[in-house]
Amino acid sequence: MPLVGRSLSMFTLSIVMMCLAVIAVSLRCFVRWYLVRAFGWDDTLMVGALAIFIALSVGCINGAMDGVGHQIVDFGENIALYEAALRWWWLSQMLYIWASAVTKISIAVALLRLTVRKQHMIILYGLIGLTIANALYFFFILLLDCHPISYFWHRANPTAKGSCLSATILLNISYLYSALTIVVDFSLGILPIFLVWNLQMNRRTKFAVGGILSLGAIASVAVVIRLPFLHYYTDQDFLYSTYQIAIWSILETSFGIIAGSLVTLRPLFRWFLDGSIYGKKQRYDRSGSVRYPLASLKGDGSGAKLSNDPRYWRPDIDDTKVVTSVSSPREPGFPPSNSSEEHLYPGTSGARTQYHVSVHETITVEEVTHATSSTS
Repeated sequence: MPLVGRSLSMFTLSIVMMCLAVIAVSLRCFVRWYLVRAFGWDDTLMVGALAIFIALSVGCINGAMDGVGHQIVDFGENIALYEAALRWWWLSQMLYIWASAVTKISIAVALLRLTVRKQHMIILYGLIGLTIANALYFFFILLLDCHPISYFWHRANPTAKGSCLSATILLNISYLYSALTIVVDFSLGILPIFLVWNLQMNRRTKFAVGGILSLGAIASVAVVIRLPFLHYYTDQDFLYSTYQIAIWSILETSFGIIAGSLVTLRPLFRWFLDGSIYGKKQRYDRSGSVRYPLASLKGDGSGAKLSNDPRYWRPDIDDTKVVTSVSSPREPGFPPSNSSEEHLYPGTSGARTQYHVSVHETITVEEVTHATSSTS
């Protein structure tokens, strides 16, 4: 079928959103695997969501080329092409359910990394369970909608035999699925505000951090916009009328993947600006400890003690004493750095301690009239 009108829009949108999602997740993997070396389950789940979304996008692209978005009259006598378009629509719908669900689970698991309060953990595990249950029941309803399953795309053929659920029942189930999806999305969007509320930072920073963490729930906007179009499930000109449902399903999943990945890219900006996520080139000793050279930190020349001046946090240091390095040994089994697993709640019992920072080498230099001595 010619790529015009609604078919062309679906074809173009699928390619664009697939490319953006691939870029976002690739950058996420670069940050989590290479920069902070803390690739976790949330990252693995997001890669899985991307793989399913790519399959979904391919299904939408092929569906658009076979006639999704066209009216029945456009197919004429070509029943086989109409069946192919229905088959792609059915397959894409199955893939959408799991691409959306795995994306939400990944976002929830990422928030679990920042959660230390039991009630917040219970809420997040509850949202994960609700997401899985919602996806399972809707998946099996659509899978068993017609008997046999192939009757879904063969029903345009007058010689085909089978039966399908009432369109009204399917519509009501779709409303329930969308309502539960909105509940999960908005919960994932609001919960980060409570997670950062007790952090030791000013209110403006709290709202900024909470807003960044809430980006993963932006997909709820697409779900809400899609609601008024669900009644087209009952329309006779199915492939033409359900165009908006397909469009907003693609946007919902891609928004979740992209926004959920953007949240993890803060170390990438440090890396671009400073050359490393620590602001200085890393140095390692023989034990594998990260060494941060501090002697090279200088003030602005005004004599004031700036926060990047060692004298700011070591008042005992004067012009004759220099701290040359600080060693941060790694405990066995812990990754080097994980920006999403910081001890953000001081005084909280049971929090994990990842790093031990100790002065590795302190050199005192004293100038004498005829000789120079040093101790370490």
